Amino acid sequence: MSDLNIFTDRKAVKEYDPDFKLSKEELIDLLEKANRAPSAWNLQHWKYIVVHSDDAKEKLLPLAFNQRQITESSATLIVLADKQAEKNIDAVFNPDVEAGRMTPELKERLAGQITGAHSRPEYAFEAGVLNASLAAMQFMNAATLAGLSTCPIGGFNRTALIEAFDIEDRYLPIMLIPVGKQAKEARETSRLAVSDVAEFL
Repeated sequence: MSDLNIFTDRKAVKEYDPDFKLSKEELIDLLEKANRAPSAWNLQHWKYIVVHSDDAKEKLLPLAFNQRQITESSATLIVLADKQAEKNIDAVFNPDVEAGRMTPELKERLAGQITGAHSRPEYAFEAGVLNASLAAMQFMNAATLAGLSTCPIGGFNRTALIEAFDIEDRYLPIMLIPVGKQAKEARETSRLAVSDVAEFL
């Protein structure tokens, strides 16, 4: 598939081939590509729970209102937004300082900016959701380019999911993304014209 075709060929697939399996290594490859998504200050405000085993799928199924993509797809990604991404400062910046790509002074200046911004809970929440969504879209594009199908799901019981998967308060589940091989072609959908959604000034 041409790289550019992913933008027109990607669809939200609801029906998957349950016999098609993705290996852990194949899923890691997709996640490595997703991890290249842009993020504010490069803090990478995301974490993933990969629901891959049959037991984990059955655990997730009722929390996603029994949507069959959960059990029929090869895996489902639970995308988590990091509301405390300022805790990533050292992990992200120290390798750059050690490699000479960033001075210690620049690191300290950026750390001050980041800490100040994330001291506002509303900013920390919005930044987590926004940046994790970029990684989610990158994951779906990587999957499409690999000949796979995905379906972003926002309909799930967030409170029950947090409890069932023991998700710490730092993280907020924002999306489920089943990934696998489609069993049935997804229906075509209409799109608003660019003239309806864009204003040129």
